[in-house]
Amino acid sequence: MKSSAAKVKNDVSETVSNVKKEVAVVTTTHYNKKPGKSDPAMLNDQQKGKNDNMEVMYSSTRNKDEVVTASQAILKGLAENGGLFVPDHIPALDVDLTEMSRMSYRDVAYEVMSRMLTDFTEEELKNCIESAYDSKFDTPEIAPLTKANGASYLELFHGSTIAFKDMALSILPYLLTTAAKKNHVKNDIVILTATSGDTGKAALAGFADVPGTKIIVFYPKNGVSPIQEKQMVTQKGANTSVVGIIGNFDDAQTGVKNMFNDAKLAEDMDAAGMQFSSANSINIGRLVPQMVYYVYAYTRLIADGTITAGDKINVVVPTGNFGNILAAYYAKEMGLPIAKFICASNENKVLFDFFRTGEYDRNREFILTSSPSMDILISSNLERLIYKIAGNDAEQNRIFMKELSEQGTYSITPEMKEKLSEFYGGYATEEETAATIRKIYEKDNYVIDTHTAVAATVYDKYVAETNDLTVTVIASTASPYKFTRSVMNAIDSANDEKTDFELIDALQELSGVKIPQAIEDIRSAPVLHDTVCDKSEMEKTVRDILHL
Repeated sequence: MKSSAAKVKNDVSETVSNVKKEVAVVTTTHYNKKPGKSDPAMLNDQQKGKNDNMEVMYSSTRNKDEVVTASQAILKGLAENGGLFVPDHIPALDVDLTEMSRMSYRDVAYEVMSRMLTDFTEEELKNCIESAYDSKFDTPEIAPLTKANGASYLELFHGSTIAFKDMALSILPYLLTTAAKKNHVKNDIVILTATSGDTGKAALAGFADVPGTKIIVFYPKNGVSPIQEKQMVTQKGANTSVVGIIGNFDDAQTGVKNMFNDAKLAEDMDAAGMQFSSANSINIGRLVPQMVYYVYAYTRLIADGTITAGDKINVVVPTGNFGNILAAYYAKEMGLPIAKFICASNENKVLFDFFRTGEYDRNREFILTSSPSMDILISSNLERLIYKIAGNDAEQNRIFMKELSEQGTYSITPEMKEKLSEFYGGYATEEETAATIRKIYEKDNYVIDTHTAVAATVYDKYVAETNDLTVTVIASTASPYKFTRSVMNAIDSANDEKTDFELIDALQELSGVKIPQAIEDIRSAPVLHDTVCDKSEMEKTVRDILHL
């Protein structure tokens, strides 16, 4: 019997020519139909020809011959042989940015995502967007900007799990189930995900009790915050499973990737009516929605008079797996005026060293920090950037990734390193992170979490080093309530005797910010998931969960 991976591949090869024709029609009839503009049927012949070429296809970073539509890339999650799906081109965002400054988040999301996910109809995509960005977010803006410490903080934590992963994982279940219908998939979709703390809960919340899906999340048992762990292990949903592993996030991520590439496991799953997909940022269905909030932030800066359309901004992103900052890079490729990408690392500074030297080297001590979602030594999404600066050379990229897998290191060429001039890498120590939390609270009465503090610290270092005062957006990736002990200890060290929930109450009193519902929900919630396994037992655990 064919594996699910092979089955999808065959479906792709049999249907891709038809899909191309269908997508060209969809593109003409939907994606260029903007509010208040003429119907595409009335466009002249030259414009029609341009519209027909707007289809975006996705290929593997390790095999140029593996080409799929957007919906098929979302379904598969990971390409064969461990590759990641990348767009064959990134269309221009041909909407006036000043006009977009008057749009809602949902409208901006449609403008961005319709250009990248071109085999989704207008109705399908708008339904996904409306279903995702609703009352589960506690602010009408979805992603508001707050000015503090000389920058604009893009608050990406107002969703149901109070971390930036909600921004994409709120919509991914709708994209995935829509993609399954479009491609006539009969199997149940099993979401298999590794998390360093935030993706897990956001994915669990998004997929809980979604018909036709199951979700299994692996997390490092001793590598997440108490609040992060409590959020995951109390998750309701008959289709949810959470497993702590004895190992770190890189171990969990490697185990998941290995299962995606296990032909025998895929074959056994297919026989049982199941197939894998991913909710990690390796899935293009995660990355495209993340592009939206950078465009939205820029348009809010226009709306509040901070900039005028066309002005360049800098962005600072705390990152471990590189997906969040790559989304900003893709937004620039679409036409967003970004001058500098400031990549902020914690003491696991593998990305800082890479941008400084051109050598990626994961052969180092893995450090547990107060910003655990960035405790990562293998930055999966960096592969998409490596592929790009290698001239979209899948074979060269495959060689780099083989070296990383076998030797733990690879070095890019000087010519490739020159193409990284838009990036600035920096890192923050634990002491610097705590000092920044305290400084911004005392200066602006604004409380940030540890990950955002890493970004703020690196931004201060960047300004001191370059004197670049370009308007800057800092991605604020989590609520301080998610890392309460670290945040409160940074502001006032006399908290050792308090429980985590006593600290939560103290943080509300200190900040004046209401305790998020996500925290209230877990105060007395029972633990529903208590499975723990060694990193070497991940596949066995999955087989047990799925009764294979």
